[in-house]
This record gives sequence, C-alpha cells and structure tokens, in this order.
Amino acid sequence: MNKLVITEDGSHTIFVPELNEHYHSLYGAIQESKHIFINCGFDYCKADPVNILEVGFGTGLNALLTAARSENGSREVFYTSIEKYPIENNLAEKLNYPNFTGDDSAGIFSLINSAPWGEMQNICRNFSIKKLSGDLVTDNITGNYDLIYFDAFGPDKQPEMWSAAVFEKISAVASEGSILVTYSSKGQVKRNLKACGFEVTLLPGPPGKRHILRAIKI
Repeated sequence: MNKLVITEDGSHTIFVPELNEHYHSLYGAIQESKHIFINCGFDYCKADPVNILEVGFGTGLNALLTAARSENGSREVFYTSIEKYPIENNLAEKLNYPNFTGDDSAGIFSLINSAPWGEMQNICRNFSIKKLSGDLVTDNITGNYDLIYFDAFGPDKQPEMWSAAVFEKISAVASEGSILVTYSSKGQVKRNLKACGFEVTLLPGPPGKRHILRAIKI
C-alpha cells in the first residue's frame, strides 16, 4: 500500500512499494519540484497564454505550484496532465503541500484534486486544468503545447515511458521553441530527446541531484 513520507524540507512525498520508489526526492519534494518545473520550466517559458502538458499528475504538486505561481502573474495557464495510476483520495487529502504554497493553497489544491477527469476546469485566477486518465505509451495525445513537465517515474523503473516512441508523441504536439523539463539526465534520455527534434541542455539540479535536463523543440 502506498504511504506518506516526510522529506527533508518538511513536505510530503509518497512511497510506492511495488516500484520501491518515491514520487519525489527525499531531500525535499517542494524544493525539487520548484527548481525543476517552476524555476527552470514555467519561469523560463515566455509563452502567453501558456499551454502546459504534464506527463505524470502524481500527487498534484506540480499543478499546485504552477497554479500558485500563475495567480501572482498575468499569464493565462491551460494545464493538461496525463496519469495512468491516480493516487488514492485519502492520501491526496493528507498531503501537506498547501502549508508551503500560500494562504489560498488549501482551497486551490482541493479543487485541483476534485476536478473532474477529462474536461478543462477553471481552478483559480489564470489557471485551468484538464486531467486525463491514460497511458502515454499506448494512447495518442492531441493539442499544441508550449511547455512540457516530464515527471514520470525514473527510466530504471518505467523505461517504456522514456523511449523514443513516447518522446516522438510529445514532439508531435510541441511547437517550435517549446520547452521540456525533466529531472532525469541519463544519456539515453538525452539521445532519445535529440532524436525527436529537441536541443538538450544540462542544468544544475536541486539538492541531492547533480543535473537536470531542459530541452527545446527545434
């Protein structure tokens, strides 16, 4: 059974026994997600409005951080997230992320988690989300995205998610100049992204991780 774990910055992650894997870095879930997806992704992307595709909704942390950041800005955000294995409602309700993300965050996080699957739902100022139940390995995706958060479980746990075939699907819905950010900097991941039309850059990682990747569609 999945269980809550406190990471070093005080924020929760979830441990999945079947994969022997945590959803986030034990050095800090909040600081990891902020560094990779917000600082190196959302803040770097200049599209306005911005259409985001997230691979792996997971605990909803990346969506919450993006919603919180968008509330303080002027850009309209349309956020699409695909997830094969949604976490249990009782676990989602216990996650302590709103303690770290501002006064309105508890309500925003509740709305994100309770949003119906399969339709775009406005959550708060400047932020709407559509959660998709699906498997990127077998399902096709549609749309046109400016920013991709690639947050699947690691290549050693879910190698099929990091294949050239999956990145080809993403490339097909990414316009020229679109940005992809991910925590994995493995050589095969870099090669697969390059083969699918992305220019790849290594960036400094969050605590506990030397490098992350940012890729630009060319």
